[in-house]
Amino acid sequence: MPAGATGPAAPRRPALSPSRAADFKTCPLLYRFRAIDRLPERRSAAAVRGTLVHAVLERLYDLPAAQRTPEAARALVAPAWEELAADPEVAALVTAEGAEGAGEPLESWLASAGRLVETYFTLEDPSRIEPHGREELVEVTLPDGLLLRGYVDRLDVAPNGALRVVDYKTGSVPREAFEAKALFQMKFYALVLWRTRGVVASQLKLIYLGDGDTLTYAPEEGELVRFERTLAAIWAAIERAVATGDFRPNRTRLCSWCDHQALCPSFGGTPPPFPAEAAAAAGWASLPVVERD
Repeated sequence: MPAGATGPAAPRRPALSPSRAADFKTCPLLYRFRAIDRLPERRSAAAVRGTLVHAVLERLYDLPAAQRTPEAARALVAPAWEELAADPEVAALVTAEGAEGAGEPLESWLASAGRLVETYFTLEDPSRIEPHGREELVEVTLPDGLLLRGYVDRLDVAPNGALRVVDYKTGSVPREAFEAKALFQMKFYALVLWRTRGVVASQLKLIYLGDGDTLTYAPEEGELVRFERTLAAIWAAIERAVATGDFRPNRTRLCSWCDHQALCPSFGGTPPPFPAEAAAAAGWASLPVVERD
């Protein structure tokens, strides 16, 4: 092919992300509604605030090291919000809900975001950190053909090549019983980085701005091998569900926060017919998708 020429676009194929893998583990029907039907879900002021805080912390590292101060970070909140508020739905949502859905004025809601940003400085000194990547797309195709894809909040690389994966959370550190669930996402990133760079991350770090705490973990190669098998098993189950259109609900305490109860058999609802066309558009065309009666 001549230099500069481009061939036909590669066919789209489905990928597994940490959030969608967690969805399927929690409830296969939830995975279907989000990944295949792509049903709309309510946005919350708390979720928008998380997006705002992430944007501020990403932009903080655009500044020279000596200028990465709490004052400079607070000054980034307003312009970052202006960009988010360009979406009328986002602006209306925050104005209506306010902080924690209590109808608090916008100024107070922005101040709550500013406090989370300030908390970050009690946990790390950004003037001493030069990230290798921020909001970085990481992806890999495993030997069995499974495509893994996700976005890392921050990736640090030490002079000796050691990797640290950092994720910002605007909530509080989970209780010990829920640590494994919190680390699932980070192990996913560690696996992708190991497969693409040949280096096992020396540290996975979750920064919880809600209570000013951190959760760190040092994975081992054997553990990532086992985790890869876990993801392969999840993907095989997803493929079987797509091939039959059979995504069964799993009722848990998390159902209280689900937007799809009206369509869930566990709550007396009826899911819409399996969207074969949407599945094909998402890259499942090669699978024998069968619609249920």
